Amino acid sequence: MRKLVYYVAMTLDGYIAGPDGADPSGADYFPLTPDVVQYIVEHYPETLPGPARAALGIDSPGQTFDTVLEGRASYEIGLAAGLTDAYPHLRHLVFSTTLESRDPVVEIVRSDALERVRALKAEEGKDLWLVGGGTLAHSLLPEIDRLVLKQNRSVIGTGIPLFDGPFQPHMFRPVDETLLDSGLRVLTYDRA
Repeated sequence: MRKLVYYVAMTLDGYIAGPDGADPSGADYFPLTPDVVQYIVEHYPETLPGPARAALGIDSPGQTFDTVLEGRASYEIGLAAGLTDAYPHLRHLVFSTTLESRDPVVEIVRSDALERVRALKAEEGKDLWLVGGGTLAHSLLPEIDRLVLKQNRSVIGTGIPLFDGPFQPHMFRPVDETLLDSGLRVLTYDRA
C-alpha cells in the first residue's frame, strides 16, 4: 500500500512559511544552500518544480513519489510564478472548495479529502507527497504515514504552522536523522 508522506521544510518553532504565506524557498530563514540542493537532488529529485528540474538537467522519474498533493494556498504560489502545474512530472492533485481549474492535468478535489487520499493509497504506485499547507496537512493527519521534516535552524515566531487545526494527538516514532553541513536537519518519523 502506498504511503502518504508529508515532506516539507520547517523552522525550529514549527512553521512552514511566514505569516504572509508566500513561498519561503530561499528566504533567509529557509536558505537553499548547495548542500540542501544536493540532498534534495540525491534523495527527492521529484520534489523539485519542473523549471528547477530542467535547470539541473533532471529528467528521471521520481524515486519515492509519483503523486503530489497540495492545498489551494500552496498551489497559488506556483500560479503566482506563472506555473499552472509546477510538477508536470507527477500526478498533481489540489484540494480546494473554491479554486477553479487552471490546468486540465491538475485534479481539483473539492470534497472529502480523507476519502480521496484513502482511495489514492489503495492504488498501485509510488508514495504520495503532501507538499502543504498546514491546513490540508491537519485535515489529512489521520492518513499521514511518514513525516520528512527539513528542519531549518531558524525561529520566526509566527507564520503558517506545520499542522494548522484543532487539538488532534497523533504519535510518530523517529526512524532517521541527517544533519547537513549548513545546519539543516532532515528528520524522518513513521506513524507509531
